[in-house]
Amino acid sequence: YWGAVTSEGDLRSPERGGTMTAVETQMTYSNSYTISHEQAYMIQEDDWDRDLLLDPAWEKQQRKTFTAWCNSHLRKAGTQIENIEEDFRNGLKLMLLLEVISGERLPKPDKGKMRFHKIANVNKALDFICSKGVKLVSIGAEEIVDGNVKMTLGMIWTIILRFAIQDISVEETSAKEGLLLWCQRKTAPYRNVNVQNFHISWKDGLALCALIHRHRPDLIDYSKLRKDDPIGNLNTAFEVAEKFLDIPKMLDAEDIVNTPKPDEKAIMTYVSCFYHAFAGAEQAETAANRICKVLAVNQENEKLMEEYEKLASELLEWIRRTIPWLENRAAEQTMRAMQQKLEDFRDYRRIHKPPRVQEKCQLEINFNTLQTKLRLSNRPAFMPSEGKMVSDIANAWKGLEQVEKGYEEWLLTEIRRLERLDHLAEKFKQKCAMHESWTGGKEDLLSQKDYESASLMEIRALMRKHEAFESDLAAHQDRVEQIAAIAQELNELDYHDAATVNARCQGICDQWDNLGTLTQKRRDSLERVEKLWETIDQLYLEFAKRAAPFNNWMDGAMEDLQDMFIVHSIEEIQSLITAHDQFKATLPEADKERMATMGIHNEILKIAQTYGIKLSGINPYTTLSPQDISTKWDTVKHLVPLRDQMLQEEVARQQANERLRRQFAAQANIIGPWIQTKMEEISHVSVDIAGSLEEQMNSLKQYEQNIINYKSNIDKLEGDHQLSQESLIFDNKHTNYTMEHVRVGWEQLLTTIARTINEVENQILTRDAKGISQEQLNEFRASFNHFDRKRNGMMDPDDFRACLISMGYDLGEVEFARIMTLVDPNNTGVVTFQAFIDFMTRETAETDTAEQVMASFKILASDKNYITVDELRRELPPEQAEYCISRMTRFVGSDCPSGALDYISFSSALYGESDL
Repeated sequence: YWGAVTSEGDLRSPERGGTMTAVETQMTYSNSYTISHEQAYMIQEDDWDRDLLLDPAWEKQQRKTFTAWCNSHLRKAGTQIENIEEDFRNGLKLMLLLEVISGERLPKPDKGKMRFHKIANVNKALDFICSKGVKLVSIGAEEIVDGNVKMTLGMIWTIILRFAIQDISVEETSAKEGLLLWCQRKTAPYRNVNVQNFHISWKDGLALCALIHRHRPDLIDYSKLRKDDPIGNLNTAFEVAEKFLDIPKMLDAEDIVNTPKPDEKAIMTYVSCFYHAFAGAEQAETAANRICKVLAVNQENEKLMEEYEKLASELLEWIRRTIPWLENRAAEQTMRAMQQKLEDFRDYRRIHKPPRVQEKCQLEINFNTLQTKLRLSNRPAFMPSEGKMVSDIANAWKGLEQVEKGYEEWLLTEIRRLERLDHLAEKFKQKCAMHESWTGGKEDLLSQKDYESASLMEIRALMRKHEAFESDLAAHQDRVEQIAAIAQELNELDYHDAATVNARCQGICDQWDNLGTLTQKRRDSLERVEKLWETIDQLYLEFAKRAAPFNNWMDGAMEDLQDMFIVHSIEEIQSLITAHDQFKATLPEADKERMATMGIHNEILKIAQTYGIKLSGINPYTTLSPQDISTKWDTVKHLVPLRDQMLQEEVARQQANERLRRQFAAQANIIGPWIQTKMEEISHVSVDIAGSLEEQMNSLKQYEQNIINYKSNIDKLEGDHQLSQESLIFDNKHTNYTMEHVRVGWEQLLTTIARTINEVENQILTRDAKGISQEQLNEFRASFNHFDRKRNGMMDPDDFRACLISMGYDLGEVEFARIMTLVDPNNTGVVTFQAFIDFMTRETAETDTAEQVMASFKILASDKNYITVDELRRELPPEQAEYCISRMTRFVGSDCPSGALDYISFSSALYGESDL
């Protein structure tokens, strides 16, 4: 009673004498519902037999179901039907029904009430059905006009198939199978439900209740339903569907329960209403999930970008603040202040800089990880703010290290200079004090005119005294020259109190010139009157002549014995000891001179005693007394062992310094090669293809832990280095490794292991995201390593071309140039392993696209080209909804509501050059 549905050919049942043509030709309801001629024939034959012997129960169910289905659409036009075979006879409501369900206008109906008017109207409806690709076999307008119930029901079933069921498709199955598969999937989790068909599987009502509960759990409490209450279950489903889902009651619970096999068409028609009621919600849910996934990726990437920008800004700001401090070479004026500067620099190297080294390394790792995530999610590469590129940070860091290296060298040089200055300044003060002590009162004595009233003996005494003074004056010339030389050296070394030194030196020189002038003037005066005087006491004179240079020698000896010294090696202190030993060797000869001088004095006493001369007790030719000579000689003898002790203490200090040098060298000569060996081992691990990436990662993590554990050796070496600097040790002939070499090597080792681990992590991330097997990755690594001629983890373009050819690529110049722009976008002239892996996996990656996101938004917007704020908040979680609202621009259009948003430009921006 329902015609076979086909797109071409003419199928008729064998009972009606029809023949089947083009059996193998496929006939299509729509793009999603396809049956062959053979299948269509079988369906027609089965339904034709049913047509001849239509079960009264089935007919009753179809009448009720089809009537309710038609009324669910006709009520949109403000009408309905009561009797399905009667109310469609004039064709008017039939045409109206087709207009409502298709959304199209049919030809204008005939207004007459004659039979031919009715037939014409029914034919217009049947012609419209045929225009939709459906052929009605054995259904004619006359049967409908005559009220043939079977033909009328068959026609309505054809309309339901075409307009309500045909578009249902699940995994490219037929409409009926697709609807059944949809029902099975939705009810699979529910107890006592097993949907296998469209008749007895629905008799107990649980399947219908399960469909409702799966999509609207708020409408039915499924746990309270009982399988032994089918009528109650069915009525619950019918009432809930009619009240909340706008699905009219199309079936009768008692008829379904009491019929051994309910009518399949009635059940399918009713169930299809549930599919249409819920399909839109599922489609919107799927679209919303896709959008949320895409937005989550963008939000995570934005967070990583913000973290990178913040960390880069802080690191660059620290470098900006630190460089001026290291560039400030303003020397302090005291040794203590300069040593404090050195201590501050040590704190900077030990405490302040290491965390920044870790931040710099972490910044590079974050940047690489972010770029990998962006590439894997089909997003544009991240371009940091101007001046915050990884290369900018590397350049700033390089500038910092250059300034830092010069700063430490300057500090040590300046400390040596200040040490020398302090030594010279103290020596200058000591010599000045001795000279000023000697010159005190000399100008007054030279200015006296005592010779004018002196006796002959007194004149001669004054003359000899003056000669002794001139001898003494000449002996002091060396000291004055030494004072001037020290003052000049202090000026050349930029001594902070050079003005005071210069003033004191100038005063001594001026005084010395004046003494020379006064001495010459007094000598001239004494010589003028010398002829007037005849006798002079030779013994006093001889004593004076011998006592003065000897006294001057003792002054020099005491000065030398108390002289400060500064040495930096055992050789230097040994040189001082040798000089001191040579001085001690001269003491016996000096003692002879002392005894000879004292012998003259004894001879004077003897003569005076012999001839009864009464001496005044004062040598007229010198202020030096025998007691003075004895006292100074005792002082010299006392200072010699003190000098011995001082030199031996310095020997001990230099020996301790030598032990520090050897101690530092012993560790440095182990640590330096160890760092180099670890660098080479890490390089080998990074290109070794044996084992999986996880095994390689474990190996690298073990290396990293070993390196971290080794940090205590570096700290111990730093401690020895600090002891050396505190002891003012600035050279070490026992090793070629300086602390600076070890620091730089250690920082490079930490950076290299962290960067290598990050590269393997990115390879794992790429492998998992791209769906690469470990075998494929090993094959890629083997190919890369084979053509990595220089074993530096990079391929030259020629080697890369050879590698591609070996893997089956047919490369022309244009194609190879295109590939090179992908793997070497910065035109560095080399291809890294990461770029090689990205290229080998890029074509097979499954990524979301802007078009997919647009399509998802269009579903949420009910096919509009814009979306409203209410729709976004209804369909998306709050966080994602507000994210979209804050970033979408207003939609420009004449027929859109106020506040409409442009989701198309927003979707494009997610995948293009944008700030989103």
